[in-house]
Parts: sequence; structure tokens; C-alpha cells
Amino acid sequence: MRFHLFVLCLLVFVSDKISAQDLSSMTPQEREVYMGKIREASSVDHKQMMALLGITALRQGANGRDPDAPNAANYDESKATPYPGLPELLVTDKGRKVTTAEAWWRERRPEIVELFDREVYGRMPANIPPVVWKVTETKRESNGGVPIVTKSLTGHVEDPTVPEITVDIALTVSVPADAKGPVPVIMQFGFVRPPGFPAPPDDGPTWQQQVLARGWGYAVLLPGSIQADNGAGLTKGIIGLVNKGQARKPDDWGSLRAWAWGASRALDYFETDPAIDAKKIGIQGHSRYGKAAAVTMAYDARFAIAYVSSSGAGGVKLHRRNYGELVENVAAVNEYHWMAGNYLKYAGPLTWDDLPVDAHQLVALCAPRPVFIGSGQQGDGWVDAKGMFLAGVHAGPVYRLLGKRDLATTEFPPVETPLTGGEIAFRQHSGGHTPGPNWPHFLEFASRYFK
Repeated sequence: MRFHLFVLCLLVFVSDKISAQDLSSMTPQEREVYMGKIREASSVDHKQMMALLGITALRQGANGRDPDAPNAANYDESKATPYPGLPELLVTDKGRKVTTAEAWWRERRPEIVELFDREVYGRMPANIPPVVWKVTETKRESNGGVPIVTKSLTGHVEDPTVPEITVDIALTVSVPADAKGPVPVIMQFGFVRPPGFPAPPDDGPTWQQQVLARGWGYAVLLPGSIQADNGAGLTKGIIGLVNKGQARKPDDWGSLRAWAWGASRALDYFETDPAIDAKKIGIQGHSRYGKAAAVTMAYDARFAIAYVSSSGAGGVKLHRRNYGELVENVAAVNEYHWMAGNYLKYAGPLTWDDLPVDAHQLVALCAPRPVFIGSGQQGDGWVDAKGMFLAGVHAGPVYRLLGKRDLATTEFPPVETPLTGGEIAFRQHSGGHTPGPNWPHFLEFASRYFK
């Protein structure tokens, strides 16, 4: 029950600006009523989008909790590829082969971006109001014995024509107090733990302490302060603000694209802070935030490196894989808000094989910049480590075309084996659904680029 409440507090930051503290202070009955309203509103919006698309039913997603269920998630590799072919990476929509870097940048890459915009993540609107950043607190403190300066910031967004909706992006950034000049920063899509839910004990230094040990800074961006993590919040947050409180169109952006937009606005601030080397900013996220980290890296070329942890379906797991989480799960009422409405089509009546793009092309959009793909093993099968590895493998031709190194193998490596020789890196650790064990390997990988 305690863990269940923590998950609610983590995910709920919704349209009426309720905080994790507010939720944790509710009685069980009050929480159930509140969450029921969220589920009901999400369901209504989900049905409206289906009606807009002319869809009457979606296929059922995989059940990852009950191995005896009729729709139990598949973890048998022999059944994992009902659609073995992937969309062409280096062939244009008109059938021309792409053999030069110029043709990739001028023609093929924009085609792929357009398809992701229209069918998967949604289009970022052109009329987004500016973000006004304000430092709300600056304090000198210490983390792991390292003196640091931490700034808390709010990025305010408003539209006078929609006064009932405002957005206040929450960001903190910490840099070594004794730095001799601007430092690289690793920014995480993170969250604030509610009162009474301290962080679990670490076996070693935290990721922040590991970053500081290299003389770099770290930042934490709260996705829920940009856009709610549920369908009930789609008429609020930055999506609702731009839509003036109205429901989405089928190709409008979803939460993943909105969170990525927020990360880009944080980078805008970093470019103004003399303590930060804005050309050396890394983005990191785990699970649903791993999806967001991949989208951020693909769409904003200013990010220098990414650590995409356990992103699963909708992230860098191949959509054309029957293993763990499926397209049908992402299109269901509890996850559809991450994506464009058009994505629902591929859970009924269309299939995954009808998707015009797949995750290898998302990784390729990050080229030539380095990407570290990570996963766990025990308890992390849902995200399909091999499916994410294969996305990295099939993105390789673009990295090679741009003069960079790929994974250098097509063989799925044993657990605990780091593949970090190229600009695409991969490692599966023996733990569960956590980014922790891969942090030292990612930071060692990043140190090649952040000298």
C-alpha cells in the first residue's frame, strides 16, 4: 500500500495542480475518489479521440502481471518478431537510396521527423508562448562532501487569452562551488518524493554524487510541472494552454513531446547561465522518462548526449516486437496521452507493421551524437532489452554514414557486458527496473565527450 501510494504521488501531478503532499495527506477513501475522477476523465478523452479517428475498439494489451492470463505478455524470443521487416532507414519516400550525409540531412531525416510528428509523438505547435525563467532560490550546500551551488528555478508560461491555465516549470540545477569555469550538466527527468517517502538507501554514491565527482553539474526537471501524466490533464498543462483548454486533434503532441519541449526550454536557460557549459548538456530519463529522454535527444540537436534507461514501447524498443510491453498497451487509456492520437490506429484497426516508422529511426535521429541505451534484467523484461538493443543496431547505418561508430555487433551481449566503443552504446545490468547500476558506465562513456 505504501509503495502504491508513492506511485500515485509520483504520477498524478494533474490539471488542478494538486501536489504530491496533498495526495499523500488524503485518506484512502479520498484518494480513491480522486483517482477515480482522473481515470474517468482520461477514459472520456480516450473515447473522444477514438471517435475522432473512427475507431470503435482497440486490441487488448499484454498482461505483464499474470503469466496465466489469456493475454499474458510474451517473453519467448521465438515468438517475438511477427513482423521481422523494419521501415527503410536510408531510402527516401520516393525510393531513392541515401548515400551521402547531405542527402540524410536535406531529405531523409526530415521525412522521418514528419512521420514521427504525424503518427507517433504529435506535432509541436508553432504558437507556444515564451517561457520566462526566474531563479526562486540560490543556496550553497554540500552533496557527498562536495560544496555546490544549487539554484531552484520556475519557468512561467501564460497566455492572456486563457487566464485559467498557467504553466510553471520546476527545475533545479547544482554545480560545483569551486568550479574554475562553466561545467557540463547532466539533466534528469525526475520527481520530488512526497513527505514520508525517503529515497531508498544506496549501495554507493548517488548518481548526482557520481556526476559531481567528475567536476560536472546536475539538474532535475519535473515533467509533471510541464504536462500531467494522464489523459485527464490534456486540456491543461502546456498542451491545454496552447489548445486554449480544448481537446487534442489526432496529430497534436502528447506528453512525451511536451516533456521534451520542457527540457529544451531548460537548455535555453542553461545557455544564459555562465556557470554552465551549454554545449555539454546530457539528458537522462528512466522508464516513461526514458522515452522522454529519447524524444528530447532526437528533436533537439543541442543536447550533447543521452542516457535512455529502460524506455520500452514508445521509447527505443522496436514497435515490431511481441515481447513485454506492446503498442496496444501504450494506446490504452492509462498511457495513450504520451503519444499523438493517431498512434491509437496501430492498436486497431491497423497493426504495428503498418507504422511508417520504428524505434531504430528514433535512435538514428540522434546521430551523430552519442546515445547510451540501458536496461535491467530481473524484473525488467517488460521493457524488452533486446528490442532496445536491436533499435541501436539498426540505427547504425546512419551513424556510419555520418562518420561515427555504431554498436559494432549484431549479437545481443551477455548481461553486464558494456558495449561502449562507438557513439551508440548499450548495457544490460543484472538488477531490476532501475537505472542505478548503469550510471557509472554511462558517465565513463560520457567522459569521452565531456573533456
